[in-house]
Amino acid sequence: MKRSVTAFLHFILVLSLCMCRQQRTYKADIIIYGGTSAAVIAAVQAARMQRSVIIVCPDRHLGGLTSGGLGWTDGGNTAAIGGLAREFYGRVYEHYQNPQAWKWQKKSEFSNRGQGAKALNDDDRTAWTFEPHVAEKIFNEFIREYDIAVHRDEWLERDAGAMVVDGRITAIRMVSGAKFSGKMFIDATYEGDLLAAAGVSYHVGREAKGVYGETWNGVQTGVLHHAHYFSAPIDPYV
Repeated sequence: MKRSVTAFLHFILVLSLCMCRQQRTYKADIIIYGGTSAAVIAAVQAARMQRSVIIVCPDRHLGGLTSGGLGWTDGGNTAAIGGLAREFYGRVYEHYQNPQAWKWQKKSEFSNRGQGAKALNDDDRTAWTFEPHVAEKIFNEFIREYDIAVHRDEWLERDAGAMVVDGRITAIRMVSGAKFSGKMFIDATYEGDLLAAAGVSYHVGREAKGVYGETWNGVQTGVLHHAHYFSAPIDPYV
């Protein structure tokens, strides 16, 4: 009798594990690995193009450096920034039009000094300086508006987590056991974890100029330091 009960319980346990594994398999047209601002923007664009998309985020907060403290945008010529990026900065501007957003100082006392541009530009209704929580709030608004699925705190299994068939990633598996299948995968991490796991070649640090026959790569000391342009015209389409 004890053996029968033990065998039955073992059967139930195995069945439960199998069912859990089935429930932890997800599919979408596009799978984005990473929780950076690039991940959110790529997901929004995919949704606007009527594609199903899932963000698989190793972090618990969306936005990467943008929502992690790097809120003093090095914009240079902000007229060159468009698309969803400009929409983001437009939403930042709208946030700071609300008097309740100014908790630590009065808006009238704000210096409005940015890096290469006004922090709050009333002419084009954009804001280039912001608090981290404001950026995260806007990213989460994007996610809600487009009903984008986000799986947070999911870490890629680096050793065998990328399933590649004929040179294409078909699925990825997380340390938790969750599996994500898709037609296209985007590595939106800063480190390129998914690309490395898929066997894509990479280089740590800056490669020598001779590797690709370049002249402007690598560490440049005393050459146009901190400038937003090259000294000679360069055609980006060549």
